Amino acid sequence: MERRQLEYFIAVVEHGGFTAAATALHVAQPSLSHAIRTLEREFGGKLFHRLPHGVALTAAGEALVRPAQQVLRDLSTARSLVREVLGLSGGRLDIVSQTTLSVDPLAGMLGRFHRLHPKVSIRVVDPEQGPAVAHMVAAGQCELGLVDASVPTADLRGIDLPEQEMHVVLPPDHPSVPGDTITSRELAALDLIVTPPGTETRAAVDEVCTALGVVPRITVETAHRAMIVPLVLSGVGAALLPASMARDAALRGARMLSPRPRLLRHGRLVWRSGPLSPAAEAFVALASSPEQDSSLQV
Repeated sequence: MERRQLEYFIAVVEHGGFTAAATALHVAQPSLSHAIRTLEREFGGKLFHRLPHGVALTAAGEALVRPAQQVLRDLSTARSLVREVLGLSGGRLDIVSQTTLSVDPLAGMLGRFHRLHPKVSIRVVDPEQGPAVAHMVAAGQCELGLVDASVPTADLRGIDLPEQEMHVVLPPDHPSVPGDTITSRELAALDLIVTPPGTETRAAVDEVCTALGVVPRITVETAHRAMIVPLVLSGVGAALLPASMARDAALRGARMLSPRPRLLRHGRLVWRSGPLSPAAEAFVALASSPEQDSSLQV
């Protein structure tokens, strides 16, 4: 079994077919198909059901996915550790992060990291809900994860990141809330644009309404976070957003209000026990530094 075969196998899994995997890997499809057939002969059974439009994993293929991902991760870490002798002049950093945490604080953290280590390539994966972050890190699909601190991560190591404030954004001509602050009861009375249950900002809205004994007035529920600010600006409703996203909305014309009492959240950076790649070690060190704490204050 060769590393290349496992890379091809995982690519077919991730892209749903041989043609798309070959295109993503910049290899000829016959070469990729031959490598998969060789791998199947070595295992003594089919790894994929060949379908008219793509492929589906067999039971044997399902059993191979996680071990293959971990083997590739371990090989990458070993290669990176060798590079570390020569300095952090390459390698790759894989992070899985909830969407709002990707916007803030992860984007700023990656900016600092890139300035320190410009030759490290970075991949950020965006799952729908927090528990998926912990699962992907535990399974070895990504080396680091950024998740809301309320999500259970008992089997993972990690550090808490500084608290950040959330804000309410309203359409530019919204008449019902004067001033620049908003109470919990006023927030609960708004027509709201929210993300699906289980997401971080939705949990914050639900907690406010549950404490008041009311049901949130949801106008739009969407997993497409890029829609939220345009929906606010078009007058559809209000939204609860992290500070950086709220400030961007305000620059585009939305009204930004500060909840009273304040609504705070903080993320947690997590990883599996065992050695990390040099790039991941450097990122954890950056996240743990006093400079990081001060740069994240709002």
